[in-house]
Amino acid sequence: MTADTATGRFCFRGGALELSVPRVMGILNVTPDSFSDGGRFINRDDALANARKMIAHGADVIDVGAESTRPGSEPVDAAEEWRRLEPVMADLAGLGTPVSIDTYKAEVAAKACAAGAGIVNDVWGLLHDPAMADTVAEAEAGVIMMHNRREVDPHIDILADIDRSFERSMERATRAGIPTERQMLDPGIGFGKTLAQNFKILKRLDHFARHGLPLLVGASRKRLIGTVLNVDTDDRLYGSLAIHTLALARGAAMVRVHDVRAHVDAARILAAIEREDCE
Repeated sequence: MTADTATGRFCFRGGALELSVPRVMGILNVTPDSFSDGGRFINRDDALANARKMIAHGADVIDVGAESTRPGSEPVDAAEEWRRLEPVMADLAGLGTPVSIDTYKAEVAAKACAAGAGIVNDVWGLLHDPAMADTVAEAEAGVIMMHNRREVDPHIDILADIDRSFERSMERATRAGIPTERQMLDPGIGFGKTLAQNFKILKRLDHFARHGLPLLVGASRKRLIGTVLNVDTDDRLYGSLAIHTLALARGAAMVRVHDVRAHVDAARILAAIEREDCE
């Protein structure tokens, strides 16, 4: 599983995650329009209650975001994004579990890290905001660098496209002074890709071991599951579990999910099988 990653651990300001066991990141959206849970946790108390629940269920990281990145969503400026985040950030950091800020804006990342976030999860892999890499380095944060595309192109070699993007992201991170042990990659399931390309990525996930960094996979409740199973968003748990368990078995170090408890159970079973101590 994660034994082939370069460092065996993912470091960030204030701590590190050992990657000898599969890890689960819980999604906390403080947005009115996210595709799955938009509007459910925009109230501060509701957001914190959901974070506490995910932590109780075994989440290793809480990933908080305030701008939807679903297809067709309206972008928000940094001021509005921070207005949504500010009421919860300090309290989230005080819960004792690492907090990741899901943003591609350096201004928001800087404020979130100052408020206690230790990881920046950038859906544009440091390639959108020219100030992001330096911001992450200055905050001594860990960074998750995702592959993304502005347009779907069914004719490209998607693995090669991801490789090139990862190389650019890693170069930018290293040039800014972000140590390798603070870097993680994400192939960006569902972001600018066809259904066939998404499944090719999942089938060939071990391909990305060549980059020498731990891998995050996030397919929770996404459209590709609904397309195959013909189910609505709230009925995509089993499809999410299938994809994420496969991803962990094929080399992912961490999965990003809405349904933490089910995925923690699946990860623990997988870890027991890997150890061969489940008698």
